[in-house]
Amino acid sequence: MHGEVTLSGAKNAVTKMVIASMLTSDPCTLRNVPILGDLELTMKMCEGIGAFVQLNREDHTLSIQTQKIDDFHISSTVGGLNRLCVMTVGPLLHRCGEAVMPLPGGDRIGPRPINFHLQGLQQMGAKIVEHAGYYHCSAPEGLHGATISLPFPSVMATENLLITATLARGVTIIENAATEPEIMDLVKLLQKMGAIVDFKVGRRLVIEGVKTLHGASHTLLSDRNEAVSLATAAYLTRGNVYLRHAQQEPLLAFLNTLLKMGLRFEIDDEGIRFIGDSKNPPAISLETDVHPGFMTDWQQPFTILLTQSEGMSVIHETIYEDRFGYTSALVKMGAQIGLYPKCLGEVPCRFREKQFMHSCVVSGPTPLVGTRLDIPDIRAGCSYILAALCAEGTSEVYGIEHIERGYEHLDEKLRQLGARIEKIVAE
Repeated sequence: MHGEVTLSGAKNAVTKMVIASMLTSDPCTLRNVPILGDLELTMKMCEGIGAFVQLNREDHTLSIQTQKIDDFHISSTVGGLNRLCVMTVGPLLHRCGEAVMPLPGGDRIGPRPINFHLQGLQQMGAKIVEHAGYYHCSAPEGLHGATISLPFPSVMATENLLITATLARGVTIIENAATEPEIMDLVKLLQKMGAIVDFKVGRRLVIEGVKTLHGASHTLLSDRNEAVSLATAAYLTRGNVYLRHAQQEPLLAFLNTLLKMGLRFEIDDEGIRFIGDSKNPPAISLETDVHPGFMTDWQQPFTILLTQSEGMSVIHETIYEDRFGYTSALVKMGAQIGLYPKCLGEVPCRFREKQFMHSCVVSGPTPLVGTRLDIPDIRAGCSYILAALCAEGTSEVYGIEHIERGYEHLDEKLRQLGARIEKIVAE
């Protein structure tokens, strides 16, 4: 694969920013917006409760204004498809005093409970009752600041409590907060809207509540997951790919791993070039971790690369307990992969002694052969495409709606770089 593509805006940032815009009745504008299935779902969810949304697909600009809330009920048709509906509770409680949302769904990568969210909201004064598949939330006296200690630095719980705290009375302290680049980007938007947010040492996030927020404009950072997927494709196919708008800082842990494996890349002011080699890369041991560690969403594409590496590689997954389910399909393609419940690493792991298959050993290099692949979730789906690109023969990949939820026109970008991909629409 050779050539140049421009990265889209961050999928993990845009949906939270759209929801954050509902904190004000003023219009907000987002630029560098990725056109994704998850964004479409979020737009429908916001429109259902009163937001007016305009998406310009040509220049990737989204304008949103929620002048008034028409309905504080989140539809199960949209809200039940992923966990984003829980993010609406804070804005709805601030503006209506009530919120009703369905129990959320999402990717099949193991349990992803929202108890951190609910416990934090309750500490801020929310009353939450579960009934008939819905959470009924109320805050008759309004929400107030609190000191919330997260048991684990959950990204979405941090974002949810951060959004909610901006208009809560008093000061909110989130201890053991996540600090991912997408959270920093959300903070930038909130600050433009008038929020007072301060990062302290030791993963402490301090938010001073304000009475009102106003509209703002913001340009999203680039998607670091898309960057890793396309960079991995370059190495798998021994190609040379330039990713315009790839940013060094959000990719530091990934780039360090490439350096340890002797893989080449070149950074300039406009992007990063990833340069494949005729030799197989060496095996490596790596562990996923919260930012600034090696991101869990990078684990799946990197596993494909390790099937083509020399020797035995080890991956220790510390974020999700059941994120290696996709490897059974790779074994059918010829990969030599073993899963283990033991912690094969040094990062403190909450799954120790719990018998979850959260460590993976990959032996390589192994030639892969094309086959039928059924996608279980977004990142595994992209990895299946990468495996198919370096496999001999043709592969058929089903369930591409998962990919379209999280990647903007991935098939087009891969074709632009030389991949032979045909999208078939079922009649």
